[in-house]
Amino acid sequence: MGSVPVKTVFGSIDQYEKGRIEIVSGEARHYVFSNVFEVAASSAPYEKVVVGKNMEYVIEALRADGRSAWFTCAHDEFVISMDGEVRVDFLKLDQPATGEGTVLAGPEPAGRPMGHILLGKGHQCLLPTGAAYRFTADRPCALVLQTVLGPLSVQKWKDICLQ
Repeated sequence: MGSVPVKTVFGSIDQYEKGRIEIVSGEARHYVFSNVFEVAASSAPYEKVVVGKNMEYVIEALRADGRSAWFTCAHDEFVISMDGEVRVDFLKLDQPATGEGTVLAGPEPAGRPMGHILLGKGHQCLLPTGAAYRFTADRPCALVLQTVLGPLSVQKWKDICLQ
């Protein structure tokens, strides 16, 4: 008996299919499930919506749209562009951040320019400790960011998991 060919379709913020889960054991209320494209599509630009959590570590979905504020973090983070092109500008901060999670670095943070990275679909980059970064996207797309739960992290599990 031959195997059925599997076709992988990668979604985007403009076109995605809502997934589903099949509960093998337990109850559905013990699980969370969300679609990063759906979360990003329904979020404000650069709102950091938590879509995965393991102790203090989180995965956040962001809608990249226009230019973001400057962000910084006291620990390394990383970001993946899920479906579009995003520019990430970096500054080496004169005064690095302290605390947990992403914070705003201010409208014009003091520091030295470090250059920029252009992310395409599926590309990731490190957002290093001691640097400020901002995103610029010419058209809306979805970003996934790995960080630690912090003051800018938005948890709205009921809204994103029970739709």
